[in-house]
Amino acid sequence: MTNASPPTSHHHRFLAGASAGLRPLLTLHGTGGDEADLLPLAGIVAKGAAVLSPRGAVLENGMPRFFRRLREGVFDEADLVRRTHELADFVEAARDAYAIDAPIALGFSNGANIAAAMLMLRPEALSGAILIRAMAPFAEPPEGEPLAEKPVLVLSGAMDPLAPPENTERLVADLRARGAAVEHRVVPGGHALGQIDVGLAKAWYDRFGSGLSASWEKAPI
Repeated sequence: MTNASPPTSHHHRFLAGASAGLRPLLTLHGTGGDEADLLPLAGIVAKGAAVLSPRGAVLENGMPRFFRRLREGVFDEADLVRRTHELADFVEAARDAYAIDAPIALGFSNGANIAAAMLMLRPEALSGAILIRAMAPFAEPPEGEPLAEKPVLVLSGAMDPLAPPENTERLVADLRARGAAVEHRVVPGGHALGQIDVGLAKAWYDRFGSGLSASWEKAPI
């Protein structure tokens, strides 16, 4: 740890890594979760890696979220832009405080959506992303820096009522258009996280999460 103070913009937990050479995870929970929600998943996907886990700073009917929405499936894009920059600033401050490399986002639902927005607006804040049940965060993709084959895993549910397949396909297309190396897997089931997701996320991290100075291998499409 450096002499910098931990950031205070988001309630969070930080778990120091037990194994050198593993990329840290940034866990981003879904609606109603908190900073402890995805820690068990992180421990399976990236055992021994450092974990930075913030709580969403927005409340919807008492449930934490990372940004506001106007109604189910319709995002408040102005708030999304503001909250994305705030979260990216938090990640940068946490990197200084905890002396960690740019993390891989591990996001579920609302957390996956803001991770996708961060890839578009502040790509330097992340070294990759695992997006579980994500939607395209913007109706029209904003301008942003190229993603230069940054690795991204998108896991969508074949019968997900909250993240329609055409919406997730648009997200995948937007990220690929920016140069990300996107692997998109459709799993059986709906919006809930399942064991297949856990296995696919772990296998992907095993390929891309070690070797902090190594060049990324292009993910299969």
